[in-house]
Amino acid sequence: MKLSPSQRIDMRVALEDDLDVLVNFGATMAKETEGRELDRVRLRQGILAVLQSSTHGYYLVCDLHDGQGSRNVIGQMLITYEWSDWRNATFWWIQSVYVHPEWRRQGVYRRMHEYIVRSARERPDVCGVRLYVEAENIAAQTAYKRMGMSASHYRMYERDFIFDPS
Repeated sequence: MKLSPSQRIDMRVALEDDLDVLVNFGATMAKETEGRELDRVRLRQGILAVLQSSTHGYYLVCDLHDGQGSRNVIGQMLITYEWSDWRNATFWWIQSVYVHPEWRRQGVYRRMHEYIVRSARERPDVCGVRLYVEAENIAAQTAYKRMGMSASHYRMYERDFIFDPS
């Protein structure tokens, strides 16, 4: 889809009113990128926890305004926090990125990414922006490189008690 002259796109922090669309986007993103069927009750509780407490982070959403007074969320991004003692500041982690299929390759992710980087740079307590990506998700890796990000020299390890409880 292309943006018509009567439409505009805005960024904003998500509200509890956005819960249903965030759950749908999150579940769809997990299925598309990792082939995972998420427990929607758990996902809903997790998203609601973020919406109700900024200590977890916040969701940025991309709204499409149709020029008639209505708006639709067409993209989302979760920002979480990691304290760096080395820097005496916080990294913002970009997570749970999703753009509605009709709006992909239209600059929606770019707008969200640029908004987050600009917001982070304006804050002296934020030292950088990070994200992780599935090793096989070449399209996402390419998009992130275009946004000026580079692969870190760190490798991520985890022990997941939810998806791999052994």
